[in-house]
Amino acid sequence: MTTVIKRNKWEIWRDVIFALFAREIRTGFNDKFGLSWALINPIVFIFVLSFVRGMIDGGDSHGVPTFVFMAYGLILIQTFLQILPACSGAIRKNKTLFAFRQVQPISAVIAAAMFEFLVKVFVIIGIFLVMFLIGMEIHIDNPLLLIACIVALWWLGVMLGLLFGILMLYVPEVNKLMNLITRPLFFISGTFFSLQDIPREYWKFLDWNPILHAIELTRYAAYIEYGSEGVSLSFLLMTTLVISFISLSLYYVNWRQAISR
Repeated sequence: MTTVIKRNKWEIWRDVIFALFAREIRTGFNDKFGLSWALINPIVFIFVLSFVRGMIDGGDSHGVPTFVFMAYGLILIQTFLQILPACSGAIRKNKTLFAFRQVQPISAVIAAAMFEFLVKVFVIIGIFLVMFLIGMEIHIDNPLLLIACIVALWWLGVMLGLLFGILMLYVPEVNKLMNLITRPLFFISGTFFSLQDIPREYWKFLDWNPILHAIELTRYAAYIEYGSEGVSLSFLLMTTLVISFISLSLYYVNWRQAISR
């Protein structure tokens, strides 16, 4: 006689997310290089750009070693720019699975977000390991602020990805608009420069960008002498909260109609 195991909806949701997460890992690392390429690529990129900036600033950027300065900037901008399309595309990529009532679009988004977060954790560990091997000091004055900025930016990317993912089910061309909007972010988010390099009267043209706040605050968390003038953790968290409310509200109202299109 077959035994029927009853599970509540939270257990079912957890198992669905774990299954989708495992699927993301299999599809994400199914080539010859796998995770090693996900680590090597950003580390080499950071070394090259750090060398270029080091030739300009002499190896020190406002009290922060150039390698560390570039590492935080590139890690955070890559986290945002990779997690946004991953989460926005997760709904369409897994659309056939939504025929099973246990699988919901937000489960696919969360699984994609977890996968990208896992990759970035390995990248950060890899960079710290390289710093240790070459004898560079690993210096963090405020680890809680550092973690808060990284998690807030990651969650902001997840929520924007959810928002664009729902919109793309109605208007596929939204994907092109998303790419057009995000492309300049690599250059205006403080990846290659500090807000202190910009004349104060021009800060108002950059301060609207929460990614800039996250990058500058992580550098401040690592080296407190770097300073945090012009940026605010409150602004970063408030922006993330507002985007989260908008995205989750749109999802709650429209997800059934969206996946049926």
